[in-house]
This record gives sequence, C-alpha cells and structure tokens, in this order.
Amino acid sequence: MNIFEISEREGESGEVCDDIATIAGVRIERIVSRGHATPEGSWYDQDHDEWVIVLQGEGRVGYEDGRGVRLGPGDSLMLPAHCRHRVVSTSSHPVCIWLALHGPAAV
Repeated sequence: MNIFEISEREGESGEVCDDIATIAGVRIERIVSRGHATPEGSWYDQDHDEWVIVLQGEGRVGYEDGRGVRLGPGDSLMLPAHCRHRVVSTSSHPVCIWLALHGPAAV
C-alpha cells in the first residue's frame, strides 16, 4: 500500500478508513478525508488512546470544552481514552491523509 495513493472511492466527499495492520494490540489505520466533518453535536468518546498525524492536507479537531487545534502536514495529536472530540473540518484540495494508531482499550 502506498499511503499517498488515493483510489476512486477515496476521491469522493467524506471519509474512508482503511486498517493497515494490528501489532501487539495497536491498530494502525489510514484515514482519507475530503471536506469531512463529524456531524454537529456528535462526539468521539473512545475507550482507548489514539495518536494521529496528518501526512497531507489539513484537519481541525475540536474538543467538547470548546478548544480546538489545527493540524497540518507533520502535526500530531494524542487523544487519551474518553477525550470527547470531533473532526471540525478537513481540506479537500489536497485531501487530508491521516495516520492513526489506536491503542488497546483502557482498563
């Protein structure tokens, strides 16, 4: 797999997630987002830690407390388990390519 190769299904609006591998309980995922945003009022509240890095494009992540962060190429973010967050926006030109590492569920 070439991380930067975008297929036709990923060329549409929205978001496409592909699992790359699972190693020692850590799931590695590539996410291709084109103008994607989590629906208003919806939050991710995961039972595991997640680390993300933007490889291409731009993404904005918002937190339930109103804070937010912009991520560009090379920027990474640690999202601890149960940190309520959402994708506020992602770029379309170029598409936003994320790499996410999902840890095992917190005990």
